[in-house]
This record gives sequence, C-alpha cells and structure tokens, in this order.
Amino acid sequence: MVPKVLRDRVGLRPGEVEVTVEGSSLRIEPIATGRLVEVEGRLVVASSGTPVDDDLVRALRDAEQR
Repeated sequence: MVPKVLRDRVGLRPGEVEVTVEGSSLRIEPIATGRLVEVEGRLVVASSGTPVDDDLVRALRDAEQR
C-alpha cells in the first residue's frame, strides 16, 4: 500500500497500476487510460501535471524505508 500522503503528492488515483522492479526499487505507475502523446520521438502518457523533482524522489524513497 502506498501511503496517502505520497499518493496525493504524485497525483496517484484509484485504478490499475503497473509495478516494475528497478534495481532495489519498485516503480508504480498508473496504467494508461488516456491518449498517448509524442515527446522527443517517444509515445508517452500525457502528464498529470505533478512535477517530479529531487525532493519528491527523496520523500518517496524515505517513506519506503520507514
């Protein structure tokens, strides 16, 4: 379970997610339900508008260590 404060901070809403392993970390992403857009030659899911910066990454990492 992802803590509510972190879900709210990254804009994660109820629905299906994809969980992948990256080294010793887990990456949780909502499954695309919207349209794809092309960015630098790649198709990606349109952003939620939530910026991901170093502080957010640290908060997510620190929450997992508690």
